[in-house]
Amino acid sequence: MKRFSIITEADARVLEPGATVELLPGGHVTPLALDTLRDRRVTVVHLDGSDAPALASLAPPAEIRTVAIASDHTGLALKRMLVERLRGKGLRVLDLGTDSTDPVDYPDTAAAVARTVAHGECDAGIAIDGAGIGSAIVANKVKGVRAAVGGNPTLARYAREHNGANVLTLGSTLVSLDEAGTIVDVFLTTAMTEPRYMRRLLKVRQVEQA
Repeated sequence: MKRFSIITEADARVLEPGATVELLPGGHVTPLALDTLRDRRVTVVHLDGSDAPALASLAPPAEIRTVAIASDHTGLALKRMLVERLRGKGLRVLDLGTDSTDPVDYPDTAAAVARTVAHGECDAGIAIDGAGIGSAIVANKVKGVRAAVGGNPTLARYAREHNGANVLTLGSTLVSLDEAGTIVDVFLTTAMTEPRYMRRLLKVRQVEQA
């Protein structure tokens, strides 16, 4: 990774689009270079730690107090169990449906969860369908949402700790009620704290805004 004490427009023009570079303590980026860096989607990491607050703001809340949850008709039993479980732990749960076994499409339920998270109405979301894959695809279409399928506790931990996921999706036909409860517990109690992982979220946001 290239390091600079000063980044000029000439420097910025020759950097690879999407690259990440480091700015030494006391370093400076010229105004013209800022525009070029932005256009080329180059991430500048400040080695003096001055970018720490901005990086932290990209990470999902470390303490989860409010959770939005929804499922299609295949996940009704799983959703009901999780709502009861989470409320029993003292969390505020926004139950966005469905409430019957009548067929409902996963794009509708997953989008409801994703939009609630994106609007800041809750700290995390859970979307359930048969395999969890469709809900993840839909949720990730909503700006500001990072959804991951939680197939097991390890994936749930990585989704939060490494990738800053704010929506967990579950496959009601792939995990048991007990397994799902453990997966959700791990997801909601794992925080993203490593600056090196948070810096990668800058690149995720750049792709999202491209």
